[in-house]
Amino acid sequence: MSHPFAGKRVAVVMGGLSAEREVSLNTGAGVIAALTANRWDAVAIDWAEGTSLAQLLERSGAQVVWNALHGTWGEDGAVQGLCACLRIPCTGSGILASALAMDKVMSKRIFESNAVPTPRWLVLPHDGPVDGSDGIAALADWALPCVVKPANEGSSVGVSVVEQRAEIAPAVAAARRFHGPVIVEDYIAGTEVFVGILNGRVLGSVEVRPMTKFYDYEAKYKRTDTKYLVPPELPPTVIARTHELALAAYNALGCSGHARPDLRITTAGEPFVLEVNTLPGMTATSLLPKIAKSIGMDYASLCEEILASATTI
Repeated sequence: MSHPFAGKRVAVVMGGLSAEREVSLNTGAGVIAALTANRWDAVAIDWAEGTSLAQLLERSGAQVVWNALHGTWGEDGAVQGLCACLRIPCTGSGILASALAMDKVMSKRIFESNAVPTPRWLVLPHDGPVDGSDGIAALADWALPCVVKPANEGSSVGVSVVEQRAEIAPAVAAARRFHGPVIVEDYIAGTEVFVGILNGRVLGSVEVRPMTKFYDYEAKYKRTDTKYLVPPELPPTVIARTHELALAAYNALGCSGHARPDLRITTAGEPFVLEVNTLPGMTATSLLPKIAKSIGMDYASLCEEILASATTI
């Protein structure tokens, strides 16, 4: 069966204006290399500060967009809306699902309304004290450790695991430097598992064992000592339940195309969904390609399968 976008010009949009620009450039470089190696008419678009993405797309002659952006103004429905207005098919979830998944507060509400287990949480406003001092009173009765993070960022940007009361204000202040309110949630001790989904089908999962306190930005993109286990070293029943909840979260948000739900599994084997990444990384160390490889799908084939899922919705 032929590819739905065979013969079309593919614009791989990367870079962007968010705190995840560097990661996006790496994702885009991998995708453009894979597509051009397979003889696709693919062009790279580096959307940088001071440029108009609409103009860049029009000048490129793009007929379909492979969205390699991450974070705000790329993963949150904004670019998806622009592509819809330009009537250019775009990879990834649609406008609403992208916005819901990027907003961790809304994601939590959707998960809870659909009986998807997620850690207990509370919200601190974005316009609170710059020094984060309001967090001290708000978390006075909150058991530690806890996780403090921006509600509208990805790639663990601005995330802190707080173990001591003295760390609360600095953690809130760090999260407040980014977009949206600050979200606090229970720290779930146990195993970090990430599930790969493509077109509503679970491809598999990977257990991540970072040498840092948690799977932070450094562990994801800078270090070489992070361990990846595919499949996770967990009982089959726990893995099956993890996949079930990951897919439930994906469906609850209305996701489509590729995505990567992130979960923590307690020592008792109970999974909790943290969030769903609707534009997961596609760098050399990224998790979705590792999961796809475990089922015999190489990187280029994964890129082409993702491209085939592009829609104008």
